[in-house]
Amino acid sequence: MDSITWEDPFCGEGASCFRLGNAYIAIAGAEDTYLTDTREALRTMILDIKAGRADHLL
Repeated sequence: MDSITWEDPFCGEGASCFRLGNAYIAIAGAEDTYLTDTREALRTMILDIKAGRADHLL
């Protein structure tokens, strides 16, 4: 695997922190185990977040 360049963590108030890097998503502090899924699942997740369906997690 190529080296991943991670962005600064994104943290919601009282929520877990996530980091984005080279199209990878990981839980902050566990960057060696990044999340994987299909492109369509990732697209659906992003659209749902933009639509406010994850606001209750903040």
